[in-house]
Amino acid sequence: MLAPELKGKINKLWDKFWAGGLANPLTAIEQISYLIFLKRLEDIDNHEKKRVEAKGEKYKSIFEGKDDCKWSHWKHFNAEQMILHVRDNVFPFLKSIQKGNDGEFSKQMQDAIFLIPKPSLLQEAVSIIDELNVTARNQDTQGDIYEYLLSELNQAGKAGQFRTPRHIIRMMVELVNPQLGEKVCDPACGTAGFLVNSYQHILKVNTTKDLIKYDDEGVPYNLIGDKIAEKKHWDLLRMHTFYGYDFDGTMARVASMNMILHGIEHPNIRRFDTLSKAFEHKSDYDVILANPPFTGSIDVGDVHDNFKVGTTKTELLFLELFYNLLNIGGRCAVIVPNGVLFGSSNAHIQVRRLLLEKCQMEAVISMPSGVFKPYSGVGTAVLVFTKGGKTSNVWFYDMTSDGFSLDDKRDFIDGKGDIPDIIEKYKTRTSGANSIIVPFEDIKNNDYNLSISRYREVEHENIVYDNPKNIIDRVLKKEEEIGKELNELRKMV
Repeated sequence: MLAPELKGKINKLWDKFWAGGLANPLTAIEQISYLIFLKRLEDIDNHEKKRVEAKGEKYKSIFEGKDDCKWSHWKHFNAEQMILHVRDNVFPFLKSIQKGNDGEFSKQMQDAIFLIPKPSLLQEAVSIIDELNVTARNQDTQGDIYEYLLSELNQAGKAGQFRTPRHIIRMMVELVNPQLGEKVCDPACGTAGFLVNSYQHILKVNTTKDLIKYDDEGVPYNLIGDKIAEKKHWDLLRMHTFYGYDFDGTMARVASMNMILHGIEHPNIRRFDTLSKAFEHKSDYDVILANPPFTGSIDVGDVHDNFKVGTTKTELLFLELFYNLLNIGGRCAVIVPNGVLFGSSNAHIQVRRLLLEKCQMEAVISMPSGVFKPYSGVGTAVLVFTKGGKTSNVWFYDMTSDGFSLDDKRDFIDGKGDIPDIIEKYKTRTSGANSIIVPFEDIKNNDYNLSISRYREVEHENIVYDNPKNIIDRVLKKEEEIGKELNELRKMV
């Protein structure tokens, strides 16, 4: 959790961009991201140089022939000099960097535009980012700085681009439990929150328990992965484990930078509409985590031929896509709007049948409607399923609290709510006050309905009423007592 002084500096940065005319949070985040990334790029390059030269090897700097693009070179320029140099030299250099597999990052950057309009705004932003002293921070704090920056999207919700709450992501990651050596994908990745948290989960699993620390909200840090001894395993983790796709170029760039700033130096993020004909439906992933766009639809002509469900509703197409992309035995946790659970159209029933009859539907976790406030009050649920086999029973859980107030303010209560209970009970699929187990046949007989309210028994309290004669006798006796008291009062007057 960031110290107040760091939060204050980031808030100051936001205020400068707002006052400088960049009021759209997503645009501002993208521009700030470029500057932070340029600062970190020199830090990473210096670190790599020391590491390689310590082994007696020759190091080729990413800045070779471009020393004037280093942050340390131009950060002291005056405002007019700085904006011209960054726009005409540094930014084109940034767009040419071969960062990530197959130079994918440089491909994404081709559409990037330098939009900081005022020399004074750039100079002030560079000064504040320098004050953040990112270089001296550990990996956890570097990531937290960027996460806090991204939290502004919680207030935005521009074109549906809002972030899934971090504690909900951590819950979902814990449920599917990604492991070192597995391929993890988010086909609608946004800022890459699921991928970053999956990386942190794998590090946690591979960090000695005594070394793990927890912040005031119970979030683990100091995840050093000391049990990962071999370089090939680190290379596997950072280069060939995490894959994300997003149809929005800005989000793809922000996702890539988010992953790099969290220590995943070679992000496999690609700009792609994963529902379109151009995207390959190849069973290639062991884990899928996602919160795909709700209540959208695509043109019939754009729907991929591999889709068997006859619909253009994106929330249904994404579920079939996830099934198609998973390996047999692959696990998925996905957020869906409540309508997916009980919708009566042929497409709704068809998708639910697919997930119940060709997968093992492990859990349906209904979440309170306030989880996505202030930008959406829609009721949602988390589906957890494994590809292959057939469902025998489904574990349902009715979450009543996520640890924050369920109004627009989303005030911190304990940051946990029912989540620890969900994670604990999921391990054994036990029923309790908030959870029930429902046999597959019952669900099948109800049009594959996955709404917990359909199966939860309503407990009726048996009220025993008193005999009317006894009630009348008590009333008459009370009247007699009142009459005596009134007579006593009359004598005293």
